[in-house]
Amino acid sequence: MTFLGAGEKPLVEVKGLAKHFPVRQAGLLSRPRMLRAVDGVDFFIARGETLGLVGESGCGKSTTGRLLVRLYEPTAGQIRFDGVDVAGLAEREFLPYRRRMQMIFQDPYASLNPRMTVGDIVGEALDIHGLARGKGRLERVHELLGRVGLNPDHAMRYPHEFSGGQRQRIGIARALAVDPEFVVCDEPISALDVSIQAQVVNMLEDLREQFGLTYLFIAHDLSMVRHLADRVGVMYLGRIVEMAPKEELYAHPQHPYTQALLSAIPVIGGQGRGSRIVLEGDVPSPLDPPSGCLFRTRCRYAEARCAEENPALTEIAPRHWAACRRFGA
Repeated sequence: MTFLGAGEKPLVEVKGLAKHFPVRQAGLLSRPRMLRAVDGVDFFIARGETLGLVGESGCGKSTTGRLLVRLYEPTAGQIRFDGVDVAGLAEREFLPYRRRMQMIFQDPYASLNPRMTVGDIVGEALDIHGLARGKGRLERVHELLGRVGLNPDHAMRYPHEFSGGQRQRIGIARALAVDPEFVVCDEPISALDVSIQAQVVNMLEDLREQFGLTYLFIAHDLSMVRHLADRVGVMYLGRIVEMAPKEELYAHPQHPYTQALLSAIPVIGGQGRGSRIVLEGDVPSPLDPPSGCLFRTRCRYAEARCAEENPALTEIAPRHWAACRRFGA
């Protein structure tokens, strides 16, 4: 199975990626149970494109992003970056790849060290990789701050002196410091005021064009994902259930879960979209997922056979994949 189109070369390619966290139960002799945060994910990101990743809270989006940059060690699977499987590399071997892949975190305050000045926060990566020192380091920090719409004198201030939007700009400048090729944007706008979100998204789009960046853009806001992404993957309970180019996915969603998500997007005037699909029940616990199709406990099309086997992604149209028994998977 491949999502590659003609002429596309993957910068990032993931096969069978999984992350299981042991959870200890009450009782001295009880064995830990496994929380399957990510459970067998396949996708690729072509060089220069943006892949949007959407889904409810707890579906494994952020864990997937952290796995790609090795903030979490994968339980299983491959993470191929520019043709090299980096999943099993020792830290010393992986260090050159850390420079080529960076991350923008969701909380722009918690991700910044409150004891460090902005200049030291942005310049820390320059120190680690030996990219600049002395006057050159200071000039590079000022240049990066200017790239994200901040002033050079902000380098002497501390994170608490800035607004949420400004702090996120500092986080973006830090990510850009080492000239990365690939950036994981882990819900970079969800903690910001609505009036600031569009500014940050437009800036990310401009930076992608200026530096030829490749993004994994993780978000809840489906409207923002549609604006920024080239393709969109939909996650549910640790697995991707649908993947397609954005216009195809938004115009012709096929998986029942995707249909429900898109039906919840507000429409001005209340017209132009079908009736709201309300999902019954809560997301099952990844500690005790249902048998067969993971979505069957909330699916309006569920049948008895859906409890037998978890369907694989099936290509139902060119470059449009979905995991549902209705498509013969």
